[in-house]
Order: sequence, then structure tokens, then C-alpha cells
Amino acid sequence: MGVSASALKWQGWLVGLVTLAGLLVFAPLGLYVWASGGGQREAAPRAALEDVRVTACRVDPASRRVLAAVEATGRAEGRGAYVVTVEFRDSATPDPAGRSARSLVGVPGVAPGATEYAEALGPVWPAATTPWCGVVAADFTAAP
Repeated sequence: MGVSASALKWQGWLVGLVTLAGLLVFAPLGLYVWASGGGQREAAPRAALEDVRVTACRVDPASRRVLAAVEATGRAEGRGAYVVTVEFRDSATPDPAGRSARSLVGVPGVAPGATEYAEALGPVWPAATTPWCGVVAADFTAAP
């Protein structure tokens, strides 16, 4: 059984049109990747989480609230501010079933290489337990 000349002609046109459509779709994508450096990127800036830490965690005797002392070290990129999320728990290992209290603290005006301090105010803490305080997240915003 042979294939007619008309069918072969249409198959040739179909292959040509599919090839042309593929070039129209993937050529701009290839040019974009080539123009953007081909995947070679500069090193990403250091995560803000590496710049901050909790230096002390204590219960205020008067209010029974937890206080966490937060320390932020300035970046070489310039002056800026940090917003730090501090978590308060019963132990250093998180309980998957439990929820922990969190607090936001701002550390404004941190100069490059300088160390600034702030205090995060946590929840009222039970008298029989010792709190654990730690940094969960941090964001750095460069000063204009």
C-alpha cells in the first residue's frame, strides 16, 4: 500500500510549520538566556538572618513577660534597618504539635560593621518553666 503524493506533500508542510512554530517559541527564550549571562549570577547578598542573634532570654520579675535581647551587626552594603521575628518556646527543640509565641522587633539605623541592640517583648510566662528565645526570621532594608 503506497502513500499518495498529496499526503506526502501535506506531511512535508506540516513538518515545516511545526519546525517554524518551535523556532518562533524557543528562539526568543534562548536569546533571553544568552543575553542575561547564561545562568552565571553574582553571589547573592548575605541573608539577614546571619546578621542577627538573640544574646539573652529572661523573664521580667515584675510583669512575668519574657524579654529577649537582640543583637544586629551592620552589613558592608551600607546603613539600614532590621525587622527581626523572635520566637519564644519552652525548649530549644520545637514541638511539631504546639504553637509558639512570636514577636517582632525593629533595629533601626545599623551602620556598616556596627552592632546595635534591641529588646523583644514576649508573652506572660509561667513561673515554673524557663523560656527559650531564638530568631526565626529577619529582614534587612537599606537606608536611602
